[in-house]
Amino acid sequence: MFNSQAPKTDDLPTSAQLVKSTVISAIAAGAILVTVVLPSEYGIDPTGVGSVLGLTEMGEIKTKLAEEAEMDRQGGGGQPVPVQPSTSQNSTQPVPQQGSSVLDRIIREFGVSAAYAQAATRKDEMSVTLQPGEATEIKLTMSKGAKATYEWTAQGGGVNYDMHADGDGGKTTSYKKGRAEPTDSGELEAAFDGKHGWFWRNRTSSPVTVTLKTSGAYSDIKRMM
Repeated sequence: MFNSQAPKTDDLPTSAQLVKSTVISAIAAGAILVTVVLPSEYGIDPTGVGSVLGLTEMGEIKTKLAEEAEMDRQGGGGQPVPVQPSTSQNSTQPVPQQGSSVLDRIIREFGVSAAYAQAATRKDEMSVTLQPGEATEIKLTMSKGAKATYEWTAQGGGVNYDMHADGDGGKTTSYKKGRAEPTDSGELEAAFDGKHGWFWRNRTSSPVTVTLKTSGAYSDIKRMM
């Protein structure tokens, strides 16, 4: 019995692609924040790009208007102060409520990358009933270094098993083996790009149902035999 609807391997990003996308997004978000957001919204121009593009003057005007609005709200009264854009990058002006606004922008910029990375984690559960002498194999498609937690149980008797992997170029490895075991759990870390999983054989005289639960960074789960 299969309880999962696994998407196609090509439809999901690899771990390497996710890391690359996250790094690129982080760099792009930081560059936009420093060169565009800070100058245009708050008149802060640490790189000088804002002055060249005329964004710093815009930010200084916004800042002054915000100050005047805050004074009116608090009943300070008085005549509005004429806006005089600064011609020196060394000049400083009060920036009301700057920290929280900048923080919100950073969160929005990085939120997309975080959500994208989170999509790499999936959960599945599969059950297979083995008749006496019958065997089966379930594999996860994983990239090198990717990790997945697992737990499997055998109802009706213990099974012989081999947790192993196969990759391109004839790569093979065995992570763990056991005989007449009723259950096993732990974390599987892929030694190389390829298919990583379990082989079970029922050597008892009665049917045995093996149920496997997995969670982690893999793009596909499939019964091989």
